[in-house]
Amino acid sequence: MSTQTAAPADNYLSINNIEVIYDHVILVLKGVSLNVPKGKIVALLGANGAGKSTTLKAISNLLHAERGDVTKGSVEYKGERIDQLTPNELVKRGVIQVMEGRHCFGHLTIEENLLTGAYTRSISRSELKDSLEKVYHYFPRLKTRRTSQAGYTSGGEQQMCAIGRALMAKPEMILLDEPSMGLAPQIVEEIFEIVKDLNSRENVSFLLAEQNTMVALKYADFGYILENGRVVMEGDAEGLRTNEDVKEFYLGLSSAGRKSFKDVKHYRRRKRWLS
Repeated sequence: MSTQTAAPADNYLSINNIEVIYDHVILVLKGVSLNVPKGKIVALLGANGAGKSTTLKAISNLLHAERGDVTKGSVEYKGERIDQLTPNELVKRGVIQVMEGRHCFGHLTIEENLLTGAYTRSISRSELKDSLEKVYHYFPRLKTRRTSQAGYTSGGEQQMCAIGRALMAKPEMILLDEPSMGLAPQIVEEIFEIVKDLNSRENVSFLLAEQNTMVALKYADFGYILENGRVVMEGDAEGLRTNEDVKEFYLGLSSAGRKSFKDVKHYRRRKRWLS
């Protein structure tokens, strides 16, 4: 298991040994710790049900709506605890989550959806227009569909709209949940290219939860792999991409070629990286 981590002084976001319980009974996260340095893209990887979305919701304080609670540990942003703040207060501090499944307002136009993202900001009409044009710069497809009802646009356009709406809040940290879900490979690449562009040009930090391990690690700087509510591996993205254990477990690939499902299940029980 890699022990490489970012220097604490560089961390924007720090999750420290958190546990999450649903309905006062179901333990979902079991001592998760991770860091997101300023200006970096960090990938949170793992299979469906590993705890990725729960981790993001623990950060953005959206667990209570699902009868979930952080029962141990802490979440810090810029050195201050934020686990007791409301989601609205977090947005004002620059932390915003783009939920899994896109969640656009289907009856509103694309532009109306984008404008809702700026509701926490006290800005002039000209500043609002500038923010909108910046979103259209990164998502030119949205500009051409600006008057279309969001519910009648494609899945890729809705995902772009959800990210664009988050940008209207002028965030410093975006929690991005499963951006590739249900999208064609070329659209996934387009969205991740925009994320990378936003990171480098606007200095927005990203923590993205993703099942598509290889695509996420292509664009991320650092990665954490979750399994059954625990971090089982971490390291710089390039190291994880080339790691034989990661390729064997997540893609059924090894230096010897593709493995059968039976072999992958056997590998899962072995958990070489935990030994």
